[in-house]
Amino acid sequence: MAKILLVDDAAFMRMMVKDVLTKNGYTDLYEAADGVQAVEKYEEVQPDLVIMDITMPNMDGLEALKAIKGKHADANIVMCSAMGQEAMVIEAIKSGAKDFIVKPFKPDRVLKTVTTIVG
Repeated sequence: MAKILLVDDAAFMRMMVKDVLTKNGYTDLYEAADGVQAVEKYEEVQPDLVIMDITMPNMDGLEALKAIKGKHADANIVMCSAMGQEAMVIEAIKSGAKDFIVKPFKPDRVLKTVTTIVG
């Protein structure tokens, strides 16, 4: 089963994604609350997929994306953010994000993205 790292400064958002994934058989889940923790946790667990918010304290998602991709070019990272942040979406994709999920997200959209990337 795929290892998935959920990164969001809002605990309830991590819980919502975790809920969708666990109900669909994904149980090897890890969490981080900001970009700094995301980079550390990535090194620790080497997840198959990272689902990461863009707007976070300490280090935002774009910085964390670049830090992880800088060391692990093959990292699968999907960014999440609120509506209306097109410039950030474009930068995330240019920086190596595999996909982008807009908040508030629909559970089936999250699941489709995860299954497309990690099966």
